Amino acid sequence: MKDLFGKAILDFQTNNAPENLITETSISEEDKMSVAYLFRDFNEMPKLEQKALSLSKGKILDVGCGAGSHSLYLQNKRNLDVTAIDISKNAIKACQLRGLASAKVTNILDLDAYEKFDTILLLMNGTGIFGKLKETTKYLQKLKSLLLPNGQILIDSSDIIYMFDEDEDGAYVIPANGYYGELEFSLSYKGEKEDYFPWLYLDYNTLQNAAFANGLQCELILEGEHYDYLAKLSI
Repeated sequence: MKDLFGKAILDFQTNNAPENLITETSISEEDKMSVAYLFRDFNEMPKLEQKALSLSKGKILDVGCGAGSHSLYLQNKRNLDVTAIDISKNAIKACQLRGLASAKVTNILDLDAYEKFDTILLLMNGTGIFGKLKETTKYLQKLKSLLLPNGQILIDSSDIIYMFDEDEDGAYVIPANGYYGELEFSLSYKGEKEDYFPWLYLDYNTLQNAAFANGLQCELILEGEHYDYLAKLSI
């Protein structure tokens, strides 16, 4: 893995001539993303993220923390105990340079079960790391094992059905094989391209069904302006 996402984050943090990230998926054209967006402060965040941060309490785990903007807000503005994790070494290095007290390179699936949290955050399409629908149970069980009593998982995603064409009857034309929220995702940065990797968008009903099947309660907290939503999972 080339860790282009992390390289872009570290370049921005160290003023090393950062450029736009180019994102591409199996159902969409190339799109530019400014790295600066990953360094946004609370006032620049979407309402879903602001809501998740306002609901965060106790000991917190920020999964897939990226540049660490969510964790920094919780640590610096709300004086909460936050552990930020990401599989990107460069992203974690940037988080440490930004002053995050606890940031480490790790995959959520490798986290020891003796570490438990009151709030687990998965933001900026938190279901993405599941990769495929069939992997959802594995991730939900892991997240559940990391929760303290009365703990919560705050996760966001989008129903991407709107990206598909409709037929004359108004029904969406979606792939016959597999779930329509399963995408292949790729990043390019400074002329280098990452290999495609699976990335999962889950509509709320599918997430709710998966949560129930894994012994978790699921509550719709907030809906965004573009088919996106924030959900709370709890035991």
